[in-house]
Formats: sequence, C-alpha cells, structure tokens
Amino acid sequence: MAIVQRLLKERGIRAQCHHMISLGLFAGREDAATWPNRPPLRSWVDRYPPELAVTGPQGWCDATVTMGPRSGCYLVSFRDGPDLQTVRSEHPELVVDLILSARSG
Repeated sequence: MAIVQRLLKERGIRAQCHHMISLGLFAGREDAATWPNRPPLRSWVDRYPPELAVTGPQGWCDATVTMGPRSGCYLVSFRDGPDLQTVRSEHPELVVDLILSARSG
C-alpha cells in the first residue's frame, strides 16, 4: 500500500491509508448466583487488510484500494464504478494508471 500511496502522491493525488481492527470483550454476569461459576473472560481481535482511500478534488473518496486476502492482488473499487478491478501486486503503477484513467474519463 505504501508504494501505491507514494506513486499517487508523486502525481498530486491525495490518498490516506486506514488500518482497521475489531476488538471484542465479553464478560459473564456478576450477580451472587453465578459469580463463583461465571465463565472466563473472552476477548477477540479481528484484523482487516489496510485500505487506501483516494480522495478527489471535491474531498470525496473516489476510489478505495485494498489487498485481496488470498490472491495478494490489489483490489480497486471506484465510487461510481460498476465492479471491482484487480491488479497484480507486482504492478503497483497499474493501480495508479487505473485511478488516473478513471479520473480523466
């Protein structure tokens, strides 16, 4: 993601990387009837792939770039686009070209 963000910045396009996690915590009830036998504290952490939000001149998020969890490809989604575009991870410059062509068209 850092490479794509740097390439976009070189062309004057703003992009911001967001890292997302989901935290959860569950504790049993603490009343007198269940306190001695209450279940242990449970917690979880879900990590999501980083997401690069590409901002247009109006300040709206025009495109979102993330990595496919299994394929390792860049997944590019446009605000007004019909479907998800995939770009192999070896070619981050193609992500930038795709974003530039969507802006001009």
